[in-house]
Amino acid sequence: MNNTDITKDSSGFVLLSDVIPGIVQEIRYFSTYNFVGDRIDGYEEPCSILTKEAARALKAVSNEMMVQGYRLKIFDSYRPACAVRHFVLWGIEDRDIRMKPYFYPDLEKQELFMKGYIAKLSSHSRGSTVDLTLIDMKSGKELDMGSPFDLFSEVSHLDCRTVTDGQYENRMILQKTMVRNGFRPLECEWWHFTLDNEPYPDTYFEFPLSSEYLRR
Repeated sequence: MNNTDITKDSSGFVLLSDVIPGIVQEIRYFSTYNFVGDRIDGYEEPCSILTKEAARALKAVSNEMMVQGYRLKIFDSYRPACAVRHFVLWGIEDRDIRMKPYFYPDLEKQELFMKGYIAKLSSHSRGSTVDLTLIDMKSGKELDMGSPFDLFSEVSHLDCRTVTDGQYENRMILQKTMVRNGFRPLECEWWHFTLDNEPYPDTYFEFPLSSEYLRR
């Protein structure tokens, strides 16, 4: 990537909570409960930011899901390019495997990149990718998808059939609605979707995850 591929211009982005009021957010990379074990560079606030186009499409998803009795829960969306560099540097540090039992128990760190779970250039940094799940509005609990967010394992693949029929059906509820509203899935992660007609397919953004920065 050269410098012309990176910009700090946030003018095409919105806070997701402004578009979908009451959206549930658990921004894992703002916390220490993630595969690295530290707050990730660029995550200055636990908020979800997306391109205007992706946010509008996700609002349509939310409307459909609400009718069916579900709410969206966001784990990650726009990811600053510096956060991806943080991941890459962590991948080089062989000794830091403290979160291995929770997020990649059956893989070595280097395999996370080779198998496509972590990218050296992430679609998240283009601003139209989102990681999410569904919450049952009656129980208030997440739907059982057969594996938790960011479990880097074959059981997290969309087509994995070692999960139960109910878990697979839950994945399909999410996937079909996302696809119907213009998102495409990632085969190795049931939670990951990118807007098909993303507005910045060749641009990676560097501005911090911060509502103050976005509204300045």
